[in-house]
Amino acid sequence: MLSVEPIPAFNDNYIWLITYRDRDAAFVVDPGDATPVQRALEERGLHLEGILVTHHHFDHVGGLEALRDTWNPVVFGPDNPAIAGIDHTLGAGDRIEVLDHLFEVLAVPGHTLDHIAYFHPADDTPLLFCGDTLFAGGCGRLFEGTPAMMHQSLQALAALPASTRVYCAHEYTLANLAFAAAVEPGNERLVERIARARQSRERGAPTVPSNIALERETNPFLRCDRDEVVTGLKRQGRLDGDSVVDVFAAVRAWKDTF
Repeated sequence: MLSVEPIPAFNDNYIWLITYRDRDAAFVVDPGDATPVQRALEERGLHLEGILVTHHHFDHVGGLEALRDTWNPVVFGPDNPAIAGIDHTLGAGDRIEVLDHLFEVLAVPGHTLDHIAYFHPADDTPLLFCGDTLFAGGCGRLFEGTPAMMHQSLQALAALPASTRVYCAHEYTLANLAFAAAVEPGNERLVERIARARQSRERGAPTVPSNIALERETNPFLRCDRDEVVTGLKRQGRLDGDSVVDVFAAVRAWKDTF
């Protein structure tokens, strides 16, 4: 299977490095900064064959120009003219090859309107590179999209196989889980997850990748149909409507000020 490892960038970003067996070629996902990518490639003796972009924010595309100048990789990304350097624009249903492995493109707007994700439907361990749409224990802010849009995107990701590894772009997990515990204080699976995440960070290890099964069990943004979530929102006077999108919007608004 493909090998994936994080390249830390900025304060809390992860640029994902994808390699395969003994090949000297690599892909990276969302290179906001070229410097740590260059260093990782040189240390491992790798050639940058391609780049996957999920959306247009600078911390995901800021390194594109320098990496293109040095390596001339093929660059895949959303159909957004604001992103300079995309060779192949992609939309929902498109398929691409990454180191001879097939990836499917999912449209997941909400955080931004152009946001896409990359899904590798392997039989044993599927892979998902979801940028800032789905986080470990959370989801991205709604900078451009609507609650209905983001809820639909998250539901599409939640429907992926339970074993799918979730490679998000930020180390936000402890803060996300602290909020999740406020939303769903009776979730025992969440208590266990918080303990493991704290242990990982104390060791200096990433808390990601997560997996879809764990997100379904502990991520409040995927649990807006749960009675405890709804009851808690009503008790605090945070919920005005009755639809699942109303619940999602209330949870997202709460997280924005948490």
